[in-house]
Amino acid sequence: MKPEDPRLLFVPIGGSGEIGMNLNLYGHRGKWLMVDCGMSFADDYLPGVDLIFPDPVFIEEERDNLIGLVLTHGHEDHIGAVPHLWRRFRCPVYATPFTAELVADKLKEAGLTDEVELHIVDALETLELGPFTIKYLPLAHSIAEGHGLAIDTSVGTIFHTGDWKLDENPLIGPVCPSPALSALGEQGVLALVGDSTNVFNASESGSEAAVRESLKQLVADMKNRVVITTFASNVARLETIGEVAKATGRRLVLLGRSMERVVKAAKATGYLKDFPPLVDEEDADYLPRDEVLIACTGCQGEPRAAIARIARDDHKHLKLSPDDNVIFSSKIIPGNELVLGQLFNALAIKHINVVTEKDAFIHVSGHPGRAELKKMYEWTRPLCAIPVHGEARHLQRHAAYARELGIKHTIVPKNGDIIQISAKGLKLIDDAPVGRLALDGREVVSIADEAIADRRRVALSGFVTASVVFDRDGTLAAEPLLALLGVPRQDDDVFYDGMLDAIEDGIERMPKPAKQSDTMVEEVIRIAVRRYCRREVGKNPGVASLINRRSELEFKK
Repeated sequence: MKPEDPRLLFVPIGGSGEIGMNLNLYGHRGKWLMVDCGMSFADDYLPGVDLIFPDPVFIEEERDNLIGLVLTHGHEDHIGAVPHLWRRFRCPVYATPFTAELVADKLKEAGLTDEVELHIVDALETLELGPFTIKYLPLAHSIAEGHGLAIDTSVGTIFHTGDWKLDENPLIGPVCPSPALSALGEQGVLALVGDSTNVFNASESGSEAAVRESLKQLVADMKNRVVITTFASNVARLETIGEVAKATGRRLVLLGRSMERVVKAAKATGYLKDFPPLVDEEDADYLPRDEVLIACTGCQGEPRAAIARIARDDHKHLKLSPDDNVIFSSKIIPGNELVLGQLFNALAIKHINVVTEKDAFIHVSGHPGRAELKKMYEWTRPLCAIPVHGEARHLQRHAAYARELGIKHTIVPKNGDIIQISAKGLKLIDDAPVGRLALDGREVVSIADEAIADRRRVALSGFVTASVVFDRDGTLAAEPLLALLGVPRQDDDVFYDGMLDAIEDGIERMPKPAKQSDTMVEEVIRIAVRRYCRREVGKNPGVASLINRRSELEFKK
């Protein structure tokens, strides 16, 4: 942006039309403000990849004008990409104490502690960053210190809600609604940029206090071991589990690195003051079964998390027995139904009692239903509404609902849309380059990276490696050697010989000059192998060629 540009711009780079990977940009008078920098988990389409990030290429090119990254709260889909992407845009980072504690731990692990300028901001404190004046407004959510951001500019005030819900009896954090929201509406809100995750739910999400009482009763009626798996970041739920342990006379064990990290951060910032003493996980298997309550990670079926390893009998310290109990105190996130169903069945086969949100009242969402959205719009009275944080259908329903509530201007953004916000409404004026990055091992690469594509092809169709040796005149010096991996009939001699014939025929038909080109030989081998495999077994395997050429010196020897 040019310094004299008076327009107020909003650019979602991640989080619009998808769940996760939230990264948003606000531009005004030559400066850019980034709000959140999150990640998502990879699926089977990206084999070997754990995490996915939004590609910040647009702001990389503008990083001299990027004045700061402001984090709304500590969920991974809002902070998880910071240690992986920060070097691409290098700017100060701002967060409230609990979120800052989580980020600091990530930066330490990434070796960035001395590089990143991390500022701790108190709620309701005014933050002046270039042409933006920002105030954190505390909101209820399923993590400590959820916040919306009131962003004042010369054009007007933006209310970026972050993730939120209403809870008049929160166990951790402030009551929401709060007078600050009505005061914001009195001052005037130009645009609300808001959470769409639960827009299809007509009712309010409910209070954590009600979940606490329900879990106490449920666990009190259970015999043998009880395992509660939940989102590690939900500090209020962790406090609830601690209270359940005390109320039922059980000793508490934590399993899972992320859960231990959150408890550590919560205690360091003044939360979980009455949390019960913990039993080391090494001792969990030795406690009487009726005297133990285990809180663990993996409520969405993550294969490396504690409950998945327990289900596979792969946990080094704990094995469950028939008639033990596992409570999934979480929502079944759309898209995770299959993997969770497999996990439920793996436990059921072991005669373990599985309880989900469909069986008992053991979870409330951290996102607003339509009843809560209605109240938020009534309090803040924005001129414009921009739905974010949801799939396309969520954003479209949110925009339609905002119009039903009388909001004059709405737009359904896509990642990369450059939207001008003004008193006249919302206008799509351009688009920014967007993409997705993957954490592949220790490397951050494009999701279109050739290594990932090859890995996917191997997973789907197998792989063939062909080794060929040429004489000086371009004829084959010996029969090619093949290595087949993951290809049907790979141990079948007839199939193997047929593939050899296909390769040799392809090479023999090549013009003599073409045989001197390794690239052209590789292409002929690739076509021959894939054509043969398609015909014989219906597969298109990946193909690699090892080409050796006998030198003049070898002939003299």
